[in-house]
Amino acid sequence: MDALKGFHQNVVTPRARKYLRIIVHCGVYEYLRMPFGIKNAPSHFQRMMNEIFPEELSEGWLIIYIDDIIICSKTWEEHMYRLSRVLTKIQSVNMKISLKKCHFGFKELKALGHVVSGLSLGIDKNKVAAVLLKPMPQNKKEIQSFLGFAGYYRQHIKDFASIARPLYKLCDKDTVFEMTVDRVKAFESLREALTTAPLLLMPDFKLPFKLYIDASGDGLGAALHQVQIINDKPVEGPICFISRQIKPTEARYGASQMECLRLVSGLEKLNYFLEGCDLEVMTDCITFKSLLNMKTPNRNMLRWQIAIQEYRGNMTIAKKM
Repeated sequence: MDALKGFHQNVVTPRARKYLRIIVHCGVYEYLRMPFGIKNAPSHFQRMMNEIFPEELSEGWLIIYIDDIIICSKTWEEHMYRLSRVLTKIQSVNMKISLKKCHFGFKELKALGHVVSGLSLGIDKNKVAAVLLKPMPQNKKEIQSFLGFAGYYRQHIKDFASIARPLYKLCDKDTVFEMTVDRVKAFESLREALTTAPLLLMPDFKLPFKLYIDASGDGLGAALHQVQIINDKPVEGPICFISRQIKPTEARYGASQMECLRLVSGLEKLNYFLEGCDLEVMTDCITFKSLLNMKTPNRNMLRWQIAIQEYRGNMTIAKKM
């Protein structure tokens, strides 16, 4: 559901009206309702919505992003009950809803550039199609715009940091703009990755996770997977991809140290998925386990051991097949 002209439904307090005055030749006017374009309007409106639906938000089945309201349910009966609760509260505060922007009873919907269902999260292909029609970037500003768009979907793209590295280097202040062969290849690879990105499974926190850690030549990467029962069959699929570039000091690490760094980086970035859950780490370099049990670790290894220790009770390490 979508709130009709959302910000206009937020009443401006008498104290704040003087800050929204407009002076014209025929007089001075004050806004009585929140206008569009005010810097703090989104946060004020979000807080108002959170105060209207505190119980529903805490129960986890209602999602509100500014003026967009999403109701999640497992059954039709449950959906009708929850919809009734939300509509009752909307009516009680005299909020108006844009009926033409409402969609009821759908198994999937488009939200914030994604296609969301009860099982998966995908990229909205209509958003990507507009970017594919654009020509090769001709200046740094266009490169930055493309990287901003692609970066929004980086959780869908394996090894995003490694693929995009030449383009990020091109955005450096002292770098002369020139679309070299490796930069053109990076641009084309990112565009292809956006069109072929896999669906991401919705995480089930009652099931164990698999963390595939990997490093290409100039980046760290990890892929969080899970095996779920879909259509009565076990299916393994990705939950999220993460990646970052290797720092100059990290480039000197040996294979085992690099594998520890990959693991720690993955655990830190995916902490909100993994905390309290069973985890199986899949790696190419099984020998790095000996580093985790060093009696006299150096400073880096000690820090990594402490970071990993939080998960040791629920974590097993296995070699990739």
